[in-house]
Amino acid sequence: MVEHLVIDHVGHRGDGVAIVDGENVYVPYTLGGETVEVAAVPGHHPDRRRLLAVERASPERITAFCQHFGVCGGCAIQHWDAGRYRAWKRGLVVETLAQAKLDSEVAALIDAHGLGRRRITLHAGMGTHEVLKVGFAAANSHDIIPVDRCPILDPGLAGALDAAWAIAEPLAPTAKPLDIQITATEGGLDVDVRGSGPLPAGMISTLSGVAQQHRLARLTRHGELVLMRNPPTVTIGTARVTLPPGSFLQATAAGEAALATLVSEHCRRAKHIADLFCGVGPFALRLAANSKISAFDGDAGAVMALQKAATSTSGLKPVKAETRDLFRRPLMAQELRDYDAVLFDPPRQGAQAQAQQLAASRIPLVVAVSCNVTTFARDARILIDGGYKIANVTPVDQFRHTPHVELVARFVR
Repeated sequence: MVEHLVIDHVGHRGDGVAIVDGENVYVPYTLGGETVEVAAVPGHHPDRRRLLAVERASPERITAFCQHFGVCGGCAIQHWDAGRYRAWKRGLVVETLAQAKLDSEVAALIDAHGLGRRRITLHAGMGTHEVLKVGFAAANSHDIIPVDRCPILDPGLAGALDAAWAIAEPLAPTAKPLDIQITATEGGLDVDVRGSGPLPAGMISTLSGVAQQHRLARLTRHGELVLMRNPPTVTIGTARVTLPPGSFLQATAAGEAALATLVSEHCRRAKHIADLFCGVGPFALRLAANSKISAFDGDAGAVMALQKAATSTSGLKPVKAETRDLFRRPLMAQELRDYDAVLFDPPRQGAQAQAQQLAASRIPLVVAVSCNVTTFARDARILIDGGYKIANVTPVDQFRHTPHVELVARFVR
């Protein structure tokens, strides 16, 4: 059944929100004030609608720059005036903190898209009529949208889509869905393939040939080496880090730099810093220029890469990296007595257990980096109830065209 709705505002997930009989109805790719024609989405929640036509467009609407926008699920917003988009994105942080009754000034949004995404995960699988598809997941679906170009990628990912297709083709007979993670490094493209299951030696040899043909820095399968032509390295501060297979990096180089600049400013007077959820060291290796660092993370490969980079880089203060599951074994309050500052940058689920121990400690300075405002608000409440005050919050936009936003916050006693 076709409906005609008036969109009230853009919601937290980037969808337009219409209010129908007192209930919210969500329509992707629409803006506040627009009149739109929509239809129900079979098999989805009854509050979802599919956009059929924009009958009266907002003056804030602009033309999307990607041919796949509206089908590919990677970007939610390319159709909104840049100024209004930026205000909305900062507003996501302001509103979430206000709803959690957290009183803090929120600084202006920092645009950290830079040259674009340097790390992507492509999906591959057989579609109808046994036709191979390689691309990104469709919006609100597991369907694969085949792509041959993506305009939001860092130039360092040039050739990534061609390489993914070339890797997926010989693996198609396995009939298993694949995830192909590709990272731009100084040595070239670093590729890790997951989902293929065990492969015969002949198939491994074929993949090795693909890696050579496409001049990949490294190709791994479930983290196991297939071929390495060049070490897949990235420079962090003055250190050069060789990435573990499938390693996590901030989505953009500009995003990492912006977050690190904020963290460094907040920690500039600290002599001994605990870096929790340290990863491969985007903060630790920069902070070590001036401070002694103890770094902790549950990813043993990342910790090893960080320690090796720190040891081989001259001019740094001492860095000690340790593998530790901070969800199950957070640093306890008594263990935190040796530090005069703590930095924590957890995954999207936040760091509730660690926040509880920080709240029980006497650490004078805590710096939080977060990619999820909701879990940040929960953890911040724990710190505040333990005696901390939020000194400032700065939102960082490295996931431009999406509802995802990073932030850096400083807590003091």
